[in-house]
Amino acid sequence: MVWRWLIGIVAIVLMVLTPISAGLAQPAPTELTDAQFELGDKLRTQAFTATNDGDFGKAETYWTQLIDLFPQNPAIWSNRGNSRVSQNKLTEAVTDFNKSIELLPNYPDAYLNRGTALEGLGKWDAAIADYQYILSIDPKDAMAYNNLGNAYAGLGDWNTAIKNYLKASEIAPNFAFARANYALALYQNGETAEAIRNMKNIVRKYRDFPDVRAALSAALWQDGKRGEAESNWVATVGLDGRYKDLDWVKNTRRWPPNMVAALEKFLKLQ
Repeated sequence: MVWRWLIGIVAIVLMVLTPISAGLAQPAPTELTDAQFELGDKLRTQAFTATNDGDFGKAETYWTQLIDLFPQNPAIWSNRGNSRVSQNKLTEAVTDFNKSIELLPNYPDAYLNRGTALEGLGKWDAAIADYQYILSIDPKDAMAYNNLGNAYAGLGDWNTAIKNYLKASEIAPNFAFARANYALALYQNGETAEAIRNMKNIVRKYRDFPDVRAALSAALWQDGKRGEAESNWVATVGLDGRYKDLDWVKNTRRWPPNMVAALEKFLKLQ
């Protein structure tokens, strides 16, 4: 299992089937040999290993080989879609998720994954529809609420985004990224003191969370607390140097515009 989010704070879920021969929607056992099932289990292990190593191109290759063996397995199609999202092959990923949903219409993870890709394509309304469908099946799916917040943020509806991030945090109090997104959205909405208070609480609990430390650095700098800002920034860079790249923060991590602007000022004046 991997994190159910992709940088940019969108979710991907690996649909885990172990072993392959115990998977969903498989052909009758007589249609495949024991050797093919063994190969399937080996390829599945290799695919997950490549994913954990961050080699998504190799993972895609393994999932494609698995699709050739088990074309009726919805999890394999969804997992190849995940590997494609991770390579920014978003249109191809949507095709894979569509196939997964066709094979297993009521399984929520494929909708969550498709919403991820649709967000990346800027198709906010379609992503919202996928997340709302998940919530019609499971009204307590914290990930769906978090991603619903992302999609509304993409539309610039920050009030609705805040409500959804808060709901995700209430359902899953340890869902750190939902809490982080909530704080960032508050900052975007001009509620800077409350945003900083939430950021500090998150950092207190998750000391090695670079996203919030970076945001807190920028927010504190804007608030005139230079020393505290610098201290958090040193910790941020030690954990993840990508926060020095404004383009990455804006377009990949997808921070709200006000938070990006605060970080830009911090980096220029530091």
